[in-house]
Amino acid sequence: MNIEMGPVEERLRRTLETSGAAHLTLIDPDSQSPEAAGIMALAAAKGGTDGIMVGGSVGASGSVLQDTVRAIKSATNLPVILFPSSSAGLTPGADAVFFMSLLNSRSTSYLIENQALGAPLVLRYGIEPIPMAYVIVEPGGTVAWVGDAKCIPRAKPEIAVAYSLAGKFLGMRLVYLEAGSGAGSPVPLPFVAAVKRAVGKDTLLLVGGGIRKGEAAAELVRAGADIIVTGTAVEQSSDVSSFVSEINSSIKGRA
Repeated sequence: MNIEMGPVEERLRRTLETSGAAHLTLIDPDSQSPEAAGIMALAAAKGGTDGIMVGGSVGASGSVLQDTVRAIKSATNLPVILFPSSSAGLTPGADAVFFMSLLNSRSTSYLIENQALGAPLVLRYGIEPIPMAYVIVEPGGTVAWVGDAKCIPRAKPEIAVAYSLAGKFLGMRLVYLEAGSGAGSPVPLPFVAAVKRAVGKDTLLLVGGGIRKGEAAAELVRAGADIIVTGTAVEQSSDVSSFVSEINSSIKGRA
């Protein structure tokens, strides 16, 4: 029996119905103070982002994580979705969590062990779990190293299709293709197109890593991405609101 869809996932799906695509801003609590994270989230909200992902690094845990979630919740009305690197990346107060398995990891820690440790916490905290297949594509960056991922070669979209279908058949309603934080270029367009054709309309396809321009985001959406994720580019931007606005204006209105 599948996990019932909750309000955050339903909200994302409604955004896709009306706008054709969605954007999520990833904020790493280990990269700035909670106060700065709140300011960044507010700027992203003004730029039109559809939600805030919180997490992404091994340092995104404990009081820093909890304080960051609180600051973002105080600054915006957007859904806050945890993006944990391990069970330590869970905290009360968030609206949802991408409850994911890194399918091309060689470590059982990232396939199932952290999920088993974290599941009782998700239940206790009352956080909406959103089941997601996480797939790392070359170069992978830090997340590939930490997650002991066997990165999918950029010339092998059929491997990404196989992993994504496995996630779908296991009951995961979202697939996230990730090139790695700060990647030189995004996930190749043939990967996005092939995976979307395979998993179909009902499985949401997220793409992140190496997305620095609105046109790059638009190309990914035209290829089949439903949700664009930007993190490093947001952190490095001198004008977060304008950057997020550029991404959103490039990908939305295509329903």
